[in-house]
Amino acid sequence: MVRIRSLAIAIAAVALSLAASANAQTPSAASVQTPADLYGPLFHQVQTRKLFADGKTFVDATPKRAPAAIMADYRARARFSDAELKRFVHANFVVPQDAPAAKTTTQRTDLATHIASLWPQLTRPPVKPVAGGSALAMDKPFVVPGGRFREIYYWDSYFTMLGLKADGRTDLVESMIDDFGSLIDAYGHIPNGARSYYLSRSQPPFFYAMVGLSDVTDPAVVKARVERMRREHAFWMDGEKGLKPGQAHRRVVAMPDGAILNRYWDDRDTPRDESYREDLETAHKSGRPPAQVFRDLRAGAESGWDYSSRWMADGKTLATIRTTAIAPVDLNSLLFGLEKAISDGCAKLADTACVQTYDGRAQARAAAIQHHLWDGPKGGYLDALWKTGQRLDHLSAATFYPLFVGASDERRAGIVAMKAWDELVAPGGLRTTTEQTGQQWDDPNGWAPLQWVAVAGLRRYGDRALSGEIAKRWLATVEREYQASGKMLEKYDIQEVRAGGGGEYPTQDGFGWTNGVTRALMDITSELTTP
Repeated sequence: MVRIRSLAIAIAAVALSLAASANAQTPSAASVQTPADLYGPLFHQVQTRKLFADGKTFVDATPKRAPAAIMADYRARARFSDAELKRFVHANFVVPQDAPAAKTTTQRTDLATHIASLWPQLTRPPVKPVAGGSALAMDKPFVVPGGRFREIYYWDSYFTMLGLKADGRTDLVESMIDDFGSLIDAYGHIPNGARSYYLSRSQPPFFYAMVGLSDVTDPAVVKARVERMRREHAFWMDGEKGLKPGQAHRRVVAMPDGAILNRYWDDRDTPRDESYREDLETAHKSGRPPAQVFRDLRAGAESGWDYSSRWMADGKTLATIRTTAIAPVDLNSLLFGLEKAISDGCAKLADTACVQTYDGRAQARAAAIQHHLWDGPKGGYLDALWKTGQRLDHLSAATFYPLFVGASDERRAGIVAMKAWDELVAPGGLRTTTEQTGQQWDDPNGWAPLQWVAVAGLRRYGDRALSGEIAKRWLATVEREYQASGKMLEKYDIQEVRAGGGGEYPTQDGFGWTNGVTRALMDITSELTTP
């Protein structure tokens, strides 16, 4: 036990020394210190001693006075017992509590009414940051996922906004688009979530799809949003010039034939602030260079699939994570969607040169997706190792992303659907993967965003049978749990049709994207299931 603790402390010391090497970020993002940067040894002790059950608790705390004064008092004390350290933290910080669960009664309203009643509970006012805290500024109201997720999150929000629009809450749709636009203005990209410790990474780029939900036609607004999409695209493509086959820079990779695709990444190679202790333990178990493990864990968080067998070299063990070695089908599909959206936006602005540039980019990316990520014998779109071009034999719900963005063709879309019927459709909806690893983005869990991507993608190619079946099964799963517990959950076990599990934290109640996708599916189910 002593040996394990000493090794963990040694790794932590290395990790903290590497914090200064969080390089290549947009200058305004790189200048923002995270709790690990600000509170160094205090942060390390709080997180490794597990003073709070959830590693996210302390990093979301706000200081009651200047960080320098807190640290001076901390250093003046030679030692703290766990109890003394906890008292010190509570004396110097406002420690957050999870938002209370949505009120439930034994008398259930219908599901649509319940979802509508949750929007006010999940809506937060504008945020003015506290010096030394981790919250980022938010100018307008926004919707949070719920539970431990107290801030706005990037890809979650698109799926939440589907439900907001269905319920007529266009005010929140517009304010959230504007909030994300302000983050692009401030930092050059949209971070994972609106916290300083998320700034070194982004998440699946759905901003263009959010803009697509807007009914605003004001030319000035359209122009500003197109410019923000272009700036986000530049963030993802930073370093593409001069890349040779088999090389990579940040989020850009050159495949063996020189085709340019993208990968998930993080500009830091230290333990995540919010999962510090867990990342130290994973790195220790791996026997690999800690900085590489930390980077791959962080990149896995950027993917939103944290964590999944998709990212594991042995397909089952988190310590073998290799996210940065992979060109993923979902990310590259979304970037195709972004490129097409920029082209469409530039067409509205009569910017012919821009249209040609981004049309060309989209066509090149679509060709690379078909060549490198389509696997006919396996019947789907698969991730690939970018250095060798080897496709990875793990079918997942990500296979639907090229359909979602329109990067597939009719023949391949039909093959995807047939394979999904055989391997991905479960009693309660669409499987995430076919592997059971104990990780939350693996079987038997099903997730709202993946149901929507599949249903919308299949609808795009005229497949009402499978899209309708997935929608019907998912809605039945959500309804069953709601009737049993009164809750809307982050994820569900779609094999047993019950609450989901696995991962780094308990299943969360709320829940933004489940509410949004469920509400949006209600509006299209009759269309999908009518002969």
